[in-house]
Amino acid sequence: MSTKSILLVGVGGQGTITAAKLLTNGLLAEGFDVKMSEIHGMSQRGGIVSSQVRYNEDGKVYSPVISLQDADILVSFEQMEALRWIDYVKPDGMVITSTEKIDGQSVLSGREVYPDGILDELKKANPHVIAIDAAQEAARLGNSRVSNVILLGMIVRYMHLENIDWDDIIRKNIKPKFIDVNLKALRYGEELL
Repeated sequence: MSTKSILLVGVGGQGTITAAKLLTNGLLAEGFDVKMSEIHGMSQRGGIVSSQVRYNEDGKVYSPVISLQDADILVSFEQMEALRWIDYVKPDGMVITSTEKIDGQSVLSGREVYPDGILDELKKANPHVIAIDAAQEAARLGNSRVSNVILLGMIVRYMHLENIDWDDIIRKNIKPKFIDVNLKALRYGEELL
């Protein structure tokens, strides 16, 4: 198996890092060699957040860094971040983005305007784009904050990682009162693909 690369991007407060850590813990529990990096750009204030997860089932991963056109999948928790990172996706790679729009620091400060037509731009750049309103879907499950785990479920299905005991990973890494809704969110995300 060659090294697989997953790029998760969003803004602070969306659970991007939590999703990446759950993914990494699941891969490690299954015996994969895994490297993860994360960048918090003023994440507590809506700044850019990215996590890069690279793994290999039977070989070594020497760096967590994903190069341009090297991500097998880009998962964006917010649409402008998908557009910002689209150049990192392989030509045959997948883009999954939430349709949520969150004004980042540059928009809030007035330096930029949130652009229209982002989904059209994404589809021009890559024909393999799936867009869902992850926050709305999470709200239907009873907790709008589990949109990150819905997106994780989509990663699990797309990357064929269903054999990992995700129930155990969630039970070990999520606060007890939120386990059930997170398990529902994971299953729901898997069913979306």
